[in-house]
Parts: sequence; structure tokens; C-alpha cells
Amino acid sequence: MPTGTVELHRILRTTPEKIYRAFTDAAALAKWLPPYGFTCTVEHLEAKVGGTFRMSFSNFTTGNGHSFGGEYKELVPGELIRYTDKFDDPNLPGELMVTVKLKPVLTGTEVRITQAGIPEMIPVEMCYLGWQESLLQLANLVEPNIPG
Repeated sequence: MPTGTVELHRILRTTPEKIYRAFTDAAALAKWLPPYGFTCTVEHLEAKVGGTFRMSFSNFTTGNGHSFGGEYKELVPGELIRYTDKFDDPNLPGELMVTVKLKPVLTGTEVRITQAGIPEMIPVEMCYLGWQESLLQLANLVEPNIPG
């Protein structure tokens, strides 16, 4: 039964638009979303309300992986991303809801993420740790301002 929730808060030195793009661009997601030691393949991504996505994470050490997909429920450029996640593995039932809120602040962008409905067999602290690693990688992608 899905029961777990994680909440994260960060300030990143960049614009809300750049972070929004990192969440809705397949190549960007594959670069920053998988936690340390994992690779990501984005099989499909249609970033529009009602659009869907599919991706898989692979453990680089063992080669084992898991696939999941979801649907975009709300998209407000530079402000809000809300989507579902559902694992292909029947042992990980239920649907997760991820909400990402972006708000400009003096030093960049405030990012608030809530992931709710985590299956009880996944320790919440593992999700929290994974998100922390992902957000460090997100910062490495979006904070540099490299001129064209």
C-alpha cells in the first residue's frame, strides 16, 4: 500500500525557466535525475498536460534496473510541474504523485518537491537520499551560465 512521502527544499542559483526545462527535456532528465551509480534511458517524454513519459534506471554496477512511467497532470512554465509515477514492477504497486514548485527569490529559484504515495516496501529514506543526489546533479546542470 502506498504510504510514504518525501519533501525537499532547495535554492538553486538559476532561473525558474531553466529548472522547468531540466524537468521537461528528455536529454536533461537523463543527465541529472538518476541517483549516483545509475544511468537513465528516457524512452518517451511528451511534456504537456495529459502527456506521458517512460524511462528506466539501470544500476551501473550490477546492470539491474527498473522502469516506470507517468502522466503530466499540471504544467505551468517556470512555476509548477505535477506528474504521476508508476513502476512497471507489480511488486511496487500504486501511483506516486510528484509536485515541483518553482519560485523566483533574490539569489535564484526556490525549489520545493513533494513525492507522495511511495510504496511501503521502498524505505522513504532511500527516496530522500536519491532525490538529494539528483538535486545536486540538477544544480550542476542548471547553475552554470555558459555563453553560446
